[in-house]
Amino acid sequence: MSVISAHSRSYRIFARWAEFCYQNAIGVILFVLVLTVLSTVYTVNNLGVHTDTTDMLSEDVPFRANHIRYKQSFSQYEDTLLLVLDAPTPEQAHAAAKRIATYLQQNNTQFPNTYYLSGDPFFEQNGLFFKSIPELGRITDHLATAQPLVARIAENPTLYTFSSILTEAIDELRAGRTLELEPVMNGVSATIDAQLAGKSRALSWQVLLSGEAQKASYQEFIVVKPELDYSQIFAAEEPIKLIRAAAQDMGLTADAAEKLRITGEVALAHDELNSAMHGAQDAGLLALVMVAGVLFIALRSAGAMLTVILSLILGLLLTAAFATVAVGYLNLISIAFAVLYIGLGVDYAIHFLLRHEELRKHSQSVAEALYKTGGDMGQSLLICAITTAIGFYAFMPTTYRGVAELGLISGTGMMISFLITMTLIPALQRFLPMRIGSSPTSITSINRILDLPRHFRKSVYALTTIAILVSAVTLPHIRFDYNLLNMNNPHAESVLTFQELLKNTEDSPWHIDILVDQFQETESVVQRLKALPEVDKVISILDLVPQEQAEKSLLIEEMALTLGPISFSPAAFQQANRHTVAQQRMALEKLNHALTQFIAEQPDHSAIASARILRSSLSDLLARLDKDALDNVQAEERLLSTLSKDLIGLLPESIERLQRALEAKPFTQETLPTTISTHWHSHDDAYRIAVYPSENIDDNDALRRFVHAVQSVVPSATGAPVISLEAGEAVVDAFIHAFSLALLGVILALWIMLRSITATALVLIPLLLATLFTGACTVLLGLPFNFANIIALPLLLGIGIDSSLHMVHRSRNTGAVYENLLHTSTARAIYYSALTTLVGFGSLVFSTHQGTAGMGLLLTVGLFLTLVCVLIILPVLLQSSSKKKANVA
Repeated sequence: MSVISAHSRSYRIFARWAEFCYQNAIGVILFVLVLTVLSTVYTVNNLGVHTDTTDMLSEDVPFRANHIRYKQSFSQYEDTLLLVLDAPTPEQAHAAAKRIATYLQQNNTQFPNTYYLSGDPFFEQNGLFFKSIPELGRITDHLATAQPLVARIAENPTLYTFSSILTEAIDELRAGRTLELEPVMNGVSATIDAQLAGKSRALSWQVLLSGEAQKASYQEFIVVKPELDYSQIFAAEEPIKLIRAAAQDMGLTADAAEKLRITGEVALAHDELNSAMHGAQDAGLLALVMVAGVLFIALRSAGAMLTVILSLILGLLLTAAFATVAVGYLNLISIAFAVLYIGLGVDYAIHFLLRHEELRKHSQSVAEALYKTGGDMGQSLLICAITTAIGFYAFMPTTYRGVAELGLISGTGMMISFLITMTLIPALQRFLPMRIGSSPTSITSINRILDLPRHFRKSVYALTTIAILVSAVTLPHIRFDYNLLNMNNPHAESVLTFQELLKNTEDSPWHIDILVDQFQETESVVQRLKALPEVDKVISILDLVPQEQAEKSLLIEEMALTLGPISFSPAAFQQANRHTVAQQRMALEKLNHALTQFIAEQPDHSAIASARILRSSLSDLLARLDKDALDNVQAEERLLSTLSKDLIGLLPESIERLQRALEAKPFTQETLPTTISTHWHSHDDAYRIAVYPSENIDDNDALRRFVHAVQSVVPSATGAPVISLEAGEAVVDAFIHAFSLALLGVILALWIMLRSITATALVLIPLLLATLFTGACTVLLGLPFNFANIIALPLLLGIGIDSSLHMVHRSRNTGAVYENLLHTSTARAIYYSALTTLVGFGSLVFSTHQGTAGMGLLLTVGLFLTLVCVLIILPVLLQSSSKKKANVA
């Protein structure tokens, strides 16, 4: 059987197919519409959405198996929200966290598990055992200094009492007594300055009693495991709303001293999906306008535009129905089938309609032109659909399930698009026929543009060679960004909070988890991990029982004796304004005078700097009070009342928590409460070890160093850093494997269908060049591949094959040389198809979701380079190939 006869047979089959659809237009259209409606109803009722990203990788991958075992042992740490409570003092942060935790624990239907470990009764009572002996000694000394101050304030909790006692302490310093008053003076000064600035900064007695300097902010963390509904697109939307509403009711508002922020894996996934969808919606509106404009320029007919859009919509709905039947759900990767379908499906419709328009210019009827169009385009469109489908199907054997499902759906979608193009478009020509007219100025302009490289053939070869060499040099620098945070909206609260926490490596939310089967193994594993320079600290069940408890108990008992039986009467605080404004001012003036005398008498004292700062603050306060006394008496009283509350308001809670901690008794491993031990010892007798990095692993290189170092000791390590790195490497391997399979499959399919090694090579050269140049551009633009934009590769593969195949097929079948080939509807269809896809996906660059924006940029660059390779380099190669054949002949 000759190639010509095979071609003529296929020509007749596709020609009659198009003719039949045109002649039976009403029946064909009704059949397609009824099929689509039934498919849509089935899809709406049965298609699910699965947003759990970890399930997109096969469970056979080793790191997935490790993670599944960890989830089974410590399920409380999977699918969690991390609540971060910020406050100016540790007392305020603790109180806010307690309120939120209590609400969550009571609402256990929506929040099955809530863990506020630092607020657990065990740690509240035994927290002092986890401090070192020198720390306990320092606290004891500071408590001895502060006890008289605390005891007298407890009797009379007023600003007057506080100022009077501090004045007496300054006088003691003047008399030569050794007192550590610097923390008190610094804290009081900061509180006064904040009040004068119109802000509230309470004095932390917990910090004062520990002998530390008060920081600008303190944090408490709550881990919440919400009830998620993965049948919904936003699985965590309801629990997050409930938490925010509860925080609002508790006064944790934007203008309050205490603030709540929500992050963690669930919040990050929620915000990522939210930004991706909103970004896609905004970009979709922009793309719709731009694509419609390009289609109108290309087709110059509202009817033709409607034909293309209708065929795309119906094909998309039928593909969604196939996804429902074959898979049953969409994941965050396979949901991109719609983007891929539109990007590739529009090509088939444009090629068919422009070829039909070209043939009708020869005074043929619609039926005759459709017969020839079907014959001319049927085979090339089928080859395009098959090769593109092969490219997608090649992803199915990979371990990356998300992409495997995308390959199955999109590959079949290409065949559906071919069937819709060959069936529906000829039928629609019965009612929306292409308009016949002379070549508009736009076509002439495009022909001139496409004709330019013909005059610079040697330059094209030279520039292509240079580009290949430059790209080859950059290829080793292509990288994959494993950091999932870099794909999210950088302005989202969850992302900003998470990145802030990552900088603090001591409590990094990204740490590695290790399981050991025997308690005896724990210590040896911990010691080997601590020896790694990439590791900051290692926490295990061994750390729950501190050393030297007997010595620490003696110090705790001494603290209890020093503090004594202090108690605060609520009634005393209700009578806090028993002193007049004049009396309170007098007490402040006496304190200011005492500080002035101390500074004058002992300029070399170690506390002189703190004394000067406090005197300056007091002077400013007294000046404000003088001004308020002249302007508004109530303002003076209000300022003093607020200052009194800020200075002594937290004292009762601080003393109460301290008294609770002073009741600590030594404990052993066996006496640990289950609320604590179950976080480190699971029900299936596994022991958990948490390993924290010494660097900020927001950086990819630091992440890789940390993970590989830990894996060198314990290969079965898991946790977010391991999953992120291993998933990224699995994705890269999957795409390399799939691309190799796709390339082999496409080469074989092209050779079988084209029956020519030369034609096959000519189809592949633009594709390979575009891939090479796109890879180089990712390096030059600083645009690494990631979990989102890597799906641009199969789209570029499909467009590259289709475009070059149309050119080669047209050149072979009609014998068109360079000059004529670029003036045909084929070249224009390639140009306009790429342009519609370019403006459509280019709009994604403006998405707030960085993964989507990066995908848009990569697609824009890749499509532009594909267009260059197909419309500039390939025609030059075809011309050279034609001349060689002519010379041989």
